[in-house]
Amino acid sequence: MSQGVVEHPQTAPASATQAPPAVRYVYFFGNGKADGNGRMKDLLGGKGAGLAEMTNAGLPVPPGFTIQTEACREFLRGRLNPKIDEQIRAALERLERVQGQKLGEGDSPLLVSVRSGAKFSMPGMMDTILNLGLNDKSVEALARRSHDPRFACDSYRRLIQMFGDVVLNIPKAKFEAIFDAAKKRARVRYDHELSPAALREVIAAYKKLIKTETGKEFPQNPLDQLTQARDAVFRSWNNERARIYRRIHRIDESIGTAVNVQAMVFGNMGESSGTGVGFTRNPATGEHTFFGEYLPNAQGEDVVSGVRTPLPIRELERIMPHAYDQLRAITWKMEKHYRDLQDFEFTIQDGKLYMLQTRTGKRTGQAAVRIAVDMVREGLITEEEAILRVEPNQLYDFLVPHLDEKDTNAELLATGLPASPGAAVGQIVFTAHDAVEHHAKGDYASILLVRSETTPEDIGGMEVASAILTSRGGMTSHAAVVTRGMGKCCVTGAGELVVDDERKELRAHGKTFREGDWLSLDGATGRVFEGKLKTLPAQPDDPDLVRFLGWADATRRLRVMANADIPRDARQARIFGAQGIGLCRTEHMFFAPDRIEHMRAMILARTEAERRAALARLLPMQRADFIGLFESMDKLPVVIRLLDPPLHEFLPSREDLMVEIAHLEDRHPHSGKLKELRALLGRVEELREMNPMLGLRGCRLGIVFSEITEMRARAIFEAAAAIREEGGNPHLEIMVPLIATVEEMRNQAGIIRRVAVEVCKEKKVAIDYKIGTMIELPRAAIVADKIAEEAEFFSFGTNDLTQTAFGISRDDINQFLPAYLQQGIFREDPFATLDKPGVGSLLAMATAKGRSTRPQLEVGICGEHGGDPETVKFCHRIGLNYVSCSPFRLLTARLAAAQAALEERRVVPDLYSGAS
Repeated sequence: MSQGVVEHPQTAPASATQAPPAVRYVYFFGNGKADGNGRMKDLLGGKGAGLAEMTNAGLPVPPGFTIQTEACREFLRGRLNPKIDEQIRAALERLERVQGQKLGEGDSPLLVSVRSGAKFSMPGMMDTILNLGLNDKSVEALARRSHDPRFACDSYRRLIQMFGDVVLNIPKAKFEAIFDAAKKRARVRYDHELSPAALREVIAAYKKLIKTETGKEFPQNPLDQLTQARDAVFRSWNNERARIYRRIHRIDESIGTAVNVQAMVFGNMGESSGTGVGFTRNPATGEHTFFGEYLPNAQGEDVVSGVRTPLPIRELERIMPHAYDQLRAITWKMEKHYRDLQDFEFTIQDGKLYMLQTRTGKRTGQAAVRIAVDMVREGLITEEEAILRVEPNQLYDFLVPHLDEKDTNAELLATGLPASPGAAVGQIVFTAHDAVEHHAKGDYASILLVRSETTPEDIGGMEVASAILTSRGGMTSHAAVVTRGMGKCCVTGAGELVVDDERKELRAHGKTFREGDWLSLDGATGRVFEGKLKTLPAQPDDPDLVRFLGWADATRRLRVMANADIPRDARQARIFGAQGIGLCRTEHMFFAPDRIEHMRAMILARTEAERRAALARLLPMQRADFIGLFESMDKLPVVIRLLDPPLHEFLPSREDLMVEIAHLEDRHPHSGKLKELRALLGRVEELREMNPMLGLRGCRLGIVFSEITEMRARAIFEAAAAIREEGGNPHLEIMVPLIATVEEMRNQAGIIRRVAVEVCKEKKVAIDYKIGTMIELPRAAIVADKIAEEAEFFSFGTNDLTQTAFGISRDDINQFLPAYLQQGIFREDPFATLDKPGVGSLLAMATAKGRSTRPQLEVGICGEHGGDPETVKFCHRIGLNYVSCSPFRLLTARLAAAQAALEERRVVPDLYSGAS
């Protein structure tokens, strides 16, 4: 879906730019029959398609109509087809006939809700307006009809507040201040305790606020309300929180949202009414239990906003057993029909159940795997369908840490609801803005966002936070749903905590915590601890996960290997299913305290003899490292990259040396260390480059100082010989970095082969090996056919290839990346997900050219992109043999590779188009 970088982010797909003649914009549903169905998500959005499907299934769904997504795209382009208004009026008249009511008129006025509904679920990111159709006259009619003036007035004030916020862009806080002041005057705590007279005062104050802010009265014409609400929902597609959410979840900017207009049913008509949300299985654990929450005498926004902490859905069985039994039967039927976890919303009005929505439920990674495996056992889905049901990044949930239960110093502050699993230890902040600010500064090691409840506007802070903690809200609140989708730890409804958002304080058990203080959260149990607790690593040996990954491994074609530099990482990679090491960066071994002095001696050497003497001291250390890697991998392949970074990286920084020298000259001018430091500074000055990442590094080091390549090759081959002597069979591949010409490749390959012959002769063993290169420069991709004359394999170093293709430093991209993302110039960070139209085309071209010279050429990818699901799928499509990634992304890559194999059976895209 996403392509990394887009040329024209505001341009709709070709299918959307020219509406066909007599296009249908509005689809009706009601009375057991709908114009659409559940397969029409592209047109009707997920919510509209779900309403149509439920209606066709005979479920109790309030009637209404859906304005399809093409209308949104036209609105955002600035031109609405006049047919849209005509079709809306016709659908409204049909709805009025079905209901026997008129919108906002008569003794029994029809009221409607206006809700967004994109193809992909975006909980809370766009806008909703309830009770539309109420005005100064119809509110009195509603009071007479319901025999409940408080209910009628409360419904009207809710409409004015939502309309003022969503349509007229008046800050919600201004309405809330008026409402809170009314409660304070009346000396009541809860909303429903306000009298009708008090609510009328609130309504008058709300209308006065609208006149002050806009210069216009609150619209009394119901059709004007409907048109303005529709347009506001269309506009909400491009609000900041929605754009951030789409970027995080890689949802196409161009698809737009549908708008659902539906007859209102009321959960706030008294104790025989209520509203709730639920899931057909536990979305946090995957357990096959009925799961959800219910609020009596409330509207749906009260549940999902987290303003009130709801009751477990089991309480409904006690309060209204008939409605509960009906709800259980209906939701079981829905899950069986859709063959997936369902997230549903319902309202009970005067004891009668209505279903307002069903959609595929968001779930944690642990729940996703368990539900997929259980549904295969239950015969609902196949193993292949199960593989496609889990987002690859969700498997990281099995690798998240857990709090150390043996930490006896832990003081439990509160226990809330376990909204999303994992553990998080971090410093607290109280606003999304502060979270983003501290993340940008990097002054907090880990950020915990603490709120009384989150709102959709908090999405930016939630993205950068390690975990979310709220004092209000339930398992289906905004915080819970969004963090589960992000795979982050979350605890909600921790009622023992008092969160003062204005003073930025958290109070519990007589203690006060302020910004920067440390807390520890356990998302699996809902517990909140004071201070910094220890965490324990996860054990990815869950039986359901093992079984699930077995299906994935049997399906995929791509091999999945690991980037590992030391034996410990290699052993961890084997546990996570690595099929070898695709990248061993040998330079990382030189930073150890017992080695750095020898490495610096080699750099400071003035003659080849001095350099060789220093390298000789490093050789046994390198050999021991490689022996450990070969032992850890047994017979699996190990790809070892020769020295890549510039030499100055192994030396102290120029600025630090100058400061130290100045300090010694001032305090200890006769110190013997001064001579040593001045010599070191002199060498640093000699090695200083204007652009070191494009200077003396990679193969260029091995060409200028051939003894460096010789030592590395000797250490590798001597390690392989040692393994062979012990009866092992190392699978060895040596990779030369930063190659741009076949002559460079020929030079370095010649040295490596010469050393191989020498070692095999000395040790009297035969060693199988390959010599290949890292393709990380555009020129190398262009002349890959020539380089393949010498290279026996390619591995794409996409970090540097992205840098050199874009002319962007990955260390400096954050200077402008936020602006690029906000303005739609980049859809995502090109260093996180491969730029398929540009860098991806270089990969495809180099692969094809290399194999034109060497048909059996093995090709892989070893940059950080190797663990990104979309990049893994692209690598499958262009015919790579393997991907290599960090050990903790191996599970993700294994599943993404399996999904790529399954998706290939349905479509074969143009490999050079960047299609995903």
